[in-house]
Amino acid sequence: MGTVTKVRGVRFWSEAKETILIERKEWVLAGPTDRLQKEPVRGAFFWLCAFFVVYCSRPEDWIPGLSYIPIAKLTGLFALAGLIMSMGRSKRRFRDLPLEARLLIILVCLLIPASLFSPVWRGGALFRALDFVKVAVAWVLVFLVVTNLERLQRIIFIQTASVVAVAAVSIAKGHGAPRLQGVLGGIYSNPNDLAFAIVLSLPFALMFLLQARGLLRKLAWTFALLTTAAALFLTGSRAGFIELVFAGSVCLWHLGVRGKRPQLIMATLLVGAALLVFAGGKIKSRFLAISGDINSGLDQAAYGSYEERRVLLIGSLKAMTHYPIFGIGVGNFTTYSGRWKEVHNSYLQIGAEGGVFALTLYLLFFWCGFKNLKRLRKRRDLEPNVILLVGALHSSLVGFVVGAMFAPEAYQFYPYFAVGYVSTLVQIVRERTAEVAVDGSSMAGRRDLEIYADYRRPGSVTLAR
Repeated sequence: MGTVTKVRGVRFWSEAKETILIERKEWVLAGPTDRLQKEPVRGAFFWLCAFFVVYCSRPEDWIPGLSYIPIAKLTGLFALAGLIMSMGRSKRRFRDLPLEARLLIILVCLLIPASLFSPVWRGGALFRALDFVKVAVAWVLVFLVVTNLERLQRIIFIQTASVVAVAAVSIAKGHGAPRLQGVLGGIYSNPNDLAFAIVLSLPFALMFLLQARGLLRKLAWTFALLTTAAALFLTGSRAGFIELVFAGSVCLWHLGVRGKRPQLIMATLLVGAALLVFAGGKIKSRFLAISGDINSGLDQAAYGSYEERRVLLIGSLKAMTHYPIFGIGVGNFTTYSGRWKEVHNSYLQIGAEGGVFALTLYLLFFWCGFKNLKRLRKRRDLEPNVILLVGALHSSLVGFVVGAMFAPEAYQFYPYFAVGYVSTLVQIVRERTAEVAVDGSSMAGRRDLEIYADYRRPGSVTLAR
C-alpha cells in the first residue's frame, strides 16, 4: 500500500521508507527564458559580454577618450570576479572542462616559462605571453558561464556585430589609407589581420541573416554582409581572399546545398562577382605581382612582400631547428629574423616562438574542435538553428586552418573563441539530451501513477508491480 499526497503543488508517493518526487509539469517543461532568469552566473555573463564588446570592437580606437581607460582589463577582471563569486552555484565545474580547454591552459602555461629561456628578448616575450593568458581565461569563462543556446548566440552576435562595426568604421575613416592599414589599432591595424577577423565572422553574419525574422532585420544583416565583404576586398589581402574562398565554399555547402537554399548560392555568386569587378582591383594586382607583373608602387611592394615571406618561412624553420624545446619567445621572431617582420604562417609562428611542444599542443587544440564538430554533424536530432550554427562554426574553422598557412595569427583570439563555441555547444546539446531523458522517465512514472491515483484527493492507492 502507498499514499499519494500533495504538498505545495508537488506530489509525492511514498511506500515504506522510499520516496519518489514527481515535479510539476510547468517546471519540467520550463523554457530557456525561465531557466536563464534563475541562472546564478548572470553577473559573470554580463561582464563576459562586456569583455567581448571591448575586445572585438575596440571602441577605444574610434571613440575619443576611451584610450586612456584600460576597459579590456577591467571587464575581464569583473567577469572573472563574477565567476569566482558564483562558484558552487553554477551547473558546471572546472572538472567539466573538456580536453581542448586543458590543452589551451597547458599551452599558455608553457609559453610563460619558455619566455624566460628566450635567446632574444626575455622581458618582451614574458609580457606578451602574460597578455596571451587572457584567451584562456575568456575561453574557460565562455564554457562555464554560457549554459544555454540563447547565451551562446548572444556571444557570437556580439563578435559578429563588432566586426561589422569595425569594417564600417574602417571604410569610413580609411579613404586615404592604402589597404585600410593603420585606420584602427590593435588586432585591426594590419590589413591582413583585419581581413582574417572579417572572414572568421562572415559565416556567423550569414547565419543570423537566415535566422532573422522580418524585412528590416534581413535588410540589416544583408547590409552587414556587404559592408564586411567590401572591407575585405579593400584590404587587398591575398591570404584573406584565399581564406574567404575556402570558408565561403564550406558555408555554401552547409547552408545552401545541404540546407536546400539554391537562391542563397545564386545570390552569393552574383554578389561575389560584383565585388570582384568593382572592389577587387587591389587583390587582383597583388596576386599578379607574385608572377612579376608589376605596374605600380603597390604591385612592387606586393612582389617584395612575396619574396620576403619566402625568406621568413625559411628563417622560422631554422629557428625551430636551433631552439626546438622552448622556442625564441612569444613575438620575438620579428627581432630574430633581422627584418622586423613576422612569419606569415601561424603554425611556423607558434613553432618558432614556442617550440615543438607548443606547436603540438596548438595542433591538438584545433583538432579537438573539428572532432567535436564531426560529432555534432552526425546527430540527427538537432534543431534548425543549431544546424545553422554548426555549419557556420565549421566554415569559420576551415577558413582559419587555411588562412593560418598564409598569415601570422597564432595569438589572435578569434580562432580560439570558435573552438570554445564548439565545445560549449557540445556541452549544451549533451545537457539537453540528459534533461530530455530525465523528463521522459519522469513522465513515464507519472503516467503509471495516474492510473491508480486521484490527484484531487489524497488517499490510499494500490501499486501494481
